Amino acid sequence: MERPCLYIVIPCYNEEQVLPITSGMFLEKLNSLAGAGKISEDSRILFVNDGSKDGTWEVIRRLAEEDCHYIGISQSRNRGHQNAVLAGLMEAKDKCDITISIDCDGQDDINAMDEMTDAYLDGCQVVYGVRSRRDTDTFFKRFTAQGFYKLMNWMGAEVVYNHADYRLVSSRVLQELANFKEVNIFLRGMIPLVGFKSTSVYYERHERIAGKSHYPLRKMLSLAFDGITSLSVRPIRLITGLGLVIAVLSFIGVVWAVVSDLTGQTVAGWASTVCIVCLMGGIQLLCLGVIGEYIGKIYLETKARPRYIISERTWEETD
Repeated sequence: MERPCLYIVIPCYNEEQVLPITSGMFLEKLNSLAGAGKISEDSRILFVNDGSKDGTWEVIRRLAEEDCHYIGISQSRNRGHQNAVLAGLMEAKDKCDITISIDCDGQDDINAMDEMTDAYLDGCQVVYGVRSRRDTDTFFKRFTAQGFYKLMNWMGAEVVYNHADYRLVSSRVLQELANFKEVNIFLRGMIPLVGFKSTSVYYERHERIAGKSHYPLRKMLSLAFDGITSLSVRPIRLITGLGLVIAVLSFIGVVWAVVSDLTGQTVAGWASTVCIVCLMGGIQLLCLGVIGEYIGKIYLETKARPRYIISERTWEETD
């Protein structure tokens, strides 16, 4: 079997501190895999600059000048982690046989790439990198992350438990993924929808090597909500069910009020009235908010705006 060409796709946003450190680690792993006969010598490390405000793109350009195994693309502006990963995958799908997407902070164990390539050589088209444990996370982050995966599965979205965006995907799968045209993307849920034979590789996640995380609680909650609303309509169905239950209770309340009035048992009570009005008002606003989120996504989808725009490529500079 001919050795596959591998592209390691690495999204970068304001990573000028950590990139000079981890880039050497990625190159060493690439050479190790090639030396073991698992991948082709034409394999590359593809950095995706997601509109960084620091010197990340300058670091990528310098790396590309120093070694031909480093290449990079730069987006015209910051478009978010998921769009940056997608841009790299779509750029690589016609140039290689397999891709491995991984963050550049050094937290994901790059040695898992050996098992990933072995699984591909055994016939798997998708290999998910799954965290074996979350000892390095705070209790709050561990609790919310695990709750998120359980909530996603309960909502009907097919996601791999404890898997982020560290995965091997073959070019065959990427060609099919390119047919998914939605603007609101959540790759953790979209890749399983493509299908093909898949498996998981388990690894331990480490502390960030340098710099600081670009995923605070606000962004994590936003990603979670995007994942739910992009992959599942169950919230809408829950609203329908809730509306049905409230309608039944309201009908019972009306019957009770009429009977009480006819039997002369009515009493004046503003507290119960205020509580009911506030409860119903709060539920209505919550439901309108969820419905509005879906309408907003439909609005964005109908515009069909590009999910990413590549402004520069390192290999164009050397042509």
